[in-house]
Amino acid sequence: MPLNVLFAARHDRWESYETPLRNAFSEAGLEVNLAQDIPPAKVDYIIYAPNSELRDFRPFTRARAVLNLWAGVENIVDNPTLDIPLARMVDEGLTQGMVEWVTGHVLRHHLGMDTHILGLAGEWVRDIPPLASERPVTVLGLGELGRACARSLARIGFNVTGWSRSAHGVDGIRCLSGPETLAAALNEAEICVLLLPLTPETENLMDAARLAVLPRGAVVLNPGRGPLVDDDALLAALDAGQIGHATLDVFRQEPLPPEHPFWAHDRITVTPHIASETRPSSSARVIAENIRRGEAGEPFLHLVDRGLGY
Repeated sequence: MPLNVLFAARHDRWESYETPLRNAFSEAGLEVNLAQDIPPAKVDYIIYAPNSELRDFRPFTRARAVLNLWAGVENIVDNPTLDIPLARMVDEGLTQGMVEWVTGHVLRHHLGMDTHILGLAGEWVRDIPPLASERPVTVLGLGELGRACARSLARIGFNVTGWSRSAHGVDGIRCLSGPETLAAALNEAEICVLLLPLTPETENLMDAARLAVLPRGAVVLNPGRGPLVDDDALLAALDAGQIGHATLDVFRQEPLPPEHPFWAHDRITVTPHIASETRPSSSARVIAENIRRGEAGEPFLHLVDRGLGY
């Protein structure tokens, strides 16, 4: 008998995911009835996007797991009706996309590329950047994405510090953990990359006090979660020259409203949440593998710790 797998995401995502999912299930040797509308009591697994209409999981009495399509789970992890395993999305396409965005924007600011792209108005100004080894970069968050980005920057030669709330070890990276070491991770970071999950402990982490710990003129890159940064504090720090530039890919409200001051600020770069996108082909294989594991009695991959919130 085939497994009943519910695709609980917005209808406009069905077309891009249906074929990759069916192919991945076939490659994994799974017989699956994949649909957008299955009676809840007959559903075995739920493929879920947190912006779908599904909020009440109580009718899904035989479902074995919820498999999130996104890396972020802050919109579902505290759902009181969800009492079955929840897996977040970790896939090679999502990780590689984040590595490319972070590496590209770190290099942009490290090399001062904006000056040359925007033009020097006929002036021959040879402002030689330091070598990467002389540029301290801090990555806040050492989960799958943070570790991958830290390793990529270290391979180029950057002096990378990684910070996380719980202890992690990454070869070639100076790793700090716990709130008592955050200031040490920030106070030399000429470029600071935010890749923490959004939890009550990390919301507004980069407030006025912590922005002030960064070296004057530091660059902040946020491809992680919009609310990691206190918007008003960031604007004030930019206006005061404490922060030299902010490149932001995620925001409290998306799309970013046209009237938001981020758009008009000359030291803010807005990118439209493109740093890391779930790719249907690669994420479908992750989902198929987790369902195969569930059916084989093996542990699910990338399970969310409800206590930690990610």
